[in-house]
Amino acid sequence: MTVLLSLLAAASYGLGDFNGGLFSRRGGAWAVSLVAQLGGTTMVLVVVAFTGGSPTAADLGWAVAGGVANGFGTAFLYRGLASGRMGVVAPVSGVGAVVVPVLVGTLAGERPGGLVWLGVLLALPAIWLVSREPVTGPTVGVGSGLLDGVLAGLGFGTLFAALAQIPGSAGWFPLALNQLVAGFAIIGIATVLRASWVPTNRYALGGLLSGALGALATGLFQVATRHGYLAVAAVITSLYPAVTVLLAATVLREHVHRAQAVGLALCAGCIVLVAAG
Repeated sequence: MTVLLSLLAAASYGLGDFNGGLFSRRGGAWAVSLVAQLGGTTMVLVVVAFTGGSPTAADLGWAVAGGVANGFGTAFLYRGLASGRMGVVAPVSGVGAVVVPVLVGTLAGERPGGLVWLGVLLALPAIWLVSREPVTGPTVGVGSGLLDGVLAGLGFGTLFAALAQIPGSAGWFPLALNQLVAGFAIIGIATVLRASWVPTNRYALGGLLSGALGALATGLFQVATRHGYLAVAAVITSLYPAVTVLLAATVLREHVHRAQAVGLALCAGCIVLVAAG
């Protein structure tokens, strides 16, 4: 169940990123990401109205911490991508999103089997390869791109680790709070970085679909962690770049270069090993 839910979360994240990337070209990356967070908040609040829940102060604290981490990760991811260092930022952030929750799970006493650990190790080069773009020019600014990727990975990894601490009895209000806090964090960091975040055209509304998919993915991830190991859920969910690459190849007819093809094969091997373990 953990693997299945995590795969669905990865698919939802990947589709959301694909949609967000398309609309960010005309609507602005920061504006689209902000609309996505607010749209996700609204969707989850509708679910809360019909499901209820009893979150504690600790649950809400984890939701806020995860929301800040979410906004922090998004801010540095988009700063790195906007600077043209996608080939550095994306793979580093993806690997970081795996490492943090795996470390947290291990420190918390999780002890997956040997095949699962092999799948975890396989996921690291898989995410790197499938996210990496081929180098077509001089590698200018790699140092700052690496920093943006590390910071983004720490943000997303902390988000995963924080959400895993919220029990099912809390209901879905903590997830709505997480999305809302992430939106405010994006505004704050965009302001500090002097980046435009105000939606100014109809293309920014495309973020609503990304927000709905992102909220769905995050909810699926939370449920997955309640059925199994945090490390397993985080690793499988973090394979979402493979979904985005496949969509770009099939819908936009973008070329899949050799490294990405190897990465996709490793992603499949990772899933098989984790499921078998």
